[in-house]
Amino acid sequence: MSRTLTAYRVMASIVGVLLVVLCLVGVPLANFDGSPMWGVFDSTPTWVSTGSDAQHAGELITTYLGVAHGWLYMIFLFSAFLLSRRAGWDFPFTLVTLVCGTIPVVSFWAEHRATKRVRAEHPALVRT
Repeated sequence: MSRTLTAYRVMASIVGVLLVVLCLVGVPLANFDGSPMWGVFDSTPTWVSTGSDAQHAGELITTYLGVAHGWLYMIFLFSAFLLSRRAGWDFPFTLVTLVCGTIPVVSFWAEHRATKRVRAEHPALVRT
């Protein structure tokens, strides 16, 4: 159980950091040039100018970090699901833990919550 918890915690941290950087740095730099975005918003804040180095950096971040986050999120899902089965979590707790990996910053709360529960319910199986 200790290795499963460690794998989950590592993946939750990596995915959480990548998601924060992607959503709070990459997307604003790539898209906040005053133009419409995704066909949803009529205009965005004008933080960067079109074609600038900052916008190019944002596009690189969203392209490469977005792909990396997607692949690593799949590994996160697997490690979280494996932990949920070994720890005997009920379906609602498992679902919240899995879904929280998609929400910036909330994923860190979910990791803390899951770790706390595993340590409380299986103290003999987990090294602190």
